[in-house]
Amino acid sequence: MKLALIDTGPMVALFDPRDFGHRHYTGLLAEGRWRLTTTWPCVVEVTHLLGTREVQRYLRWVSEGGVVVYPLDASDLPELADLMVRHTAAPRTEMDLADASLVWLAQDINTLNVMTMDVRDFSRYRLPDGRAFHIH
Repeated sequence: MKLALIDTGPMVALFDPRDFGHRHYTGLLAEGRWRLTTTWPCVVEVTHLLGTREVQRYLRWVSEGGVVVYPLDASDLPELADLMVRHTAAPRTEMDLADASLVWLAQDINTLNVMTMDVRDFSRYRLPDGRAFHIH
């Protein structure tokens, strides 16, 4: 199995059949070769974007191991803030906390695979050693 980070957009798409990414991401997961990991900031964003019924299904999926939610500690926040500053090129390209948490997690678990609809931003994000993400 391949390890992949999963961003907010694909998780929303998985639980909203009207989302334009629904078919793509359900197809990727149907292949059965992915082990997904995300962070609490992404989970919170998903619950904000889905309707009540979808949120209930989503939270059950998370609790049943559909995705591993990697813990963040308050001591990690300065590093996330540093990433947000480093990857902000202009006001319209500011890195948000969810993206920073995924870039931070990529470093920590050593993976470059990311499922995201945020292609523009994840195409410019780099790990400290200069490696780029593989976007799915």
